[in-house]
Amino acid sequence: MELLDKLAILTDAAKYDASCTSSGVRRGSRPGMIGNTSSSVAGCCHSFSADGRCISLLKVLMTNCCVYDCKYCVNRRSNDTRRATFTPKELADLTIQFYRRNYIEGLFLSSGVLKSPDYTTLRMIESLRILRQEYGFNGYVHAKAIPGTSPELVGQLGYLADRLSVNIELPSQKGLAALAPDKTKSAILAPMRLIQEHGRQNKEELVKYRHAPAFAPAGQSTQLIVGATEDSDRHILHLTESLYDRYQLKRVFYSAYVPVVENPLLPALHTKPPLLREHRLYQADWLLRFYGFRAEELLDDAHPNFDPMLDPKCYWAVTHPEQFPVEIMTADLERLLRVPGIGPTGARRILSARRTGLLQFEDLHKMGIVLKRAQFFILCGGRMREGLRFTAETLTRQLQAVECGSLPFAAARQLSLFDATG
Repeated sequence: MELLDKLAILTDAAKYDASCTSSGVRRGSRPGMIGNTSSSVAGCCHSFSADGRCISLLKVLMTNCCVYDCKYCVNRRSNDTRRATFTPKELADLTIQFYRRNYIEGLFLSSGVLKSPDYTTLRMIESLRILRQEYGFNGYVHAKAIPGTSPELVGQLGYLADRLSVNIELPSQKGLAALAPDKTKSAILAPMRLIQEHGRQNKEELVKYRHAPAFAPAGQSTQLIVGATEDSDRHILHLTESLYDRYQLKRVFYSAYVPVVENPLLPALHTKPPLLREHRLYQADWLLRFYGFRAEELLDDAHPNFDPMLDPKCYWAVTHPEQFPVEIMTADLERLLRVPGIGPTGARRILSARRTGLLQFEDLHKMGIVLKRAQFFILCGGRMREGLRFTAETLTRQLQAVECGSLPFAAARQLSLFDATG
């Protein structure tokens, strides 16, 4: 098979993996090596970094051959699809040639399981070894650690990559048993714990030995498929919180399930991916990481799924009227972060600006506060915004109108369809 044919097959097979990022690591240029890694490169294929640059990664599989038969996966062994496998030399050559032509700024390498997890990981390690040591590639590499791989090989992979990820895929053991019988929860979590422990030990080594090699300096991430099983948003969010607390993950990614196979255990092929649900989970994820919320505050047994008509923070505010209104001039950081429309940057700007005088609503707008949401929940100098009129009954409807206008196109379309069908 021609190399470009392999590339077409294996890049297409990698498109369902959402955890393709490059962030949190900075490595300057080195004599005799090619490229560098900047912490401003914070995105994935054909995305935009924090400084506005369009950046790209070569997102590819080592092979789409797989010994597993996960019912939701397009690369499962029973699926009739074209198969291809890179040799380590082919993949390294391809990456360095793309980099030299300025097509990419890094590599995202995943793989199906060829023969066994150890055999596949050895081929990935050899590819990265050629890239790093023979070609002197100093750019960004994100590699997928395969559950079931021996600890020694996971360690080798981590010293060649900037970030590692272990995909959980399905949120519950019940879902794994039904759709991915070859996988177990313990086998998936074991490499996560191993990566965490390696990273901790490596940080201690770097304190003593400044020039010691770094182990996955950008940390680790994972991905959860949303909509392939009946797991609720509450279950997914509690799992997310546990992963952040126990394994110090940098990111949990959510991937709306795209039906690719006909199976009675999966949504029908004509079913639309739950993009709005995915969007709500990402919003809730930010509340956990940056706003001080806990999973039990956002969802409970009576309400196990997010409201499609309101973002999680607005829904929490509407259902906790005793917490509002918040006085801008006296509230602490924690209370300001609970106000819809006020983010971490805006909250800190408020704390700084109010030291010099009384803040008005116009001042908040200039600070980047989203007054379309925040105005219903705040006071400035003991007063609400002039001309604002709402009741407990109309507040939700007004927030829903704001929400519909701010959603990404695909999610907004799903919301409009939901509203039309009730």
